[in-house]
Amino acid sequence: MEIPEIKRKIAEYKAEGKRLFTTSSFQTHSIPMLHILSEIDNSIPVYFINTGYLFPETVSFRDQIAQRLGLTIVDLKPNTPKFMQRETNGKLMFTTDPDHCCYLNKTQPMESVLATHDVWINGVRGDQSAVRKAMKVEQPAPFDSIRFHPMLDWDNRRIFAYIKEHNLPKHPLDAKGYISIGCEPCTRKMDLDMQEREARWFGLNKVECGLHTDLVK
Repeated sequence: MEIPEIKRKIAEYKAEGKRLFTTSSFQTHSIPMLHILSEIDNSIPVYFINTGYLFPETVSFRDQIAQRLGLTIVDLKPNTPKFMQRETNGKLMFTTDPDHCCYLNKTQPMESVLATHDVWINGVRGDQSAVRKAMKVEQPAPFDSIRFHPMLDWDNRRIFAYIKEHNLPKHPLDAKGYISIGCEPCTRKMDLDMQEREARWFGLNKVECGLHTDLVK
């Protein structure tokens, strides 16, 4: 979508009395949408899913961006404490069951947010994975909410052109070879022959955490 279209759609939602929010992983490619939203309405809450496994650089970058763009950040933490996220042998769940780990630390906390809001402004792009390519700009989500995907037709080139045009900062781990950055135990540096999402959960048949599979209809 073009920026005037995004602005018009958000105005429509607000005129209908809908409660809006967005989420961000605060990776480099996340920043253009946050910048666009900050210029439209920086009071829209930005939920930051703080799994407890994030790189410290990500948390610092979040604070830097929040201050620069004047964002309202809501720190969203898991309902289940880490000592209860262990297998019977004592290992933390990300080592043996990453799908359930993602559910406890990402998907489950988001359910309560969807239950109290109407529109989730989400920055997924179609060029990131086959799952995301199949999405639509507007889709129903649980609890009678709506997912709004304004960046769905943006590609990597357009993202970085926007970053350059507006002189936006990049995640500090970019320079060290990290492209798709999530939780520290499940993120590795990018190889030249890898697609963007393959740097996550490397070696597993997994490219999504559940936010864009379980929380969409």
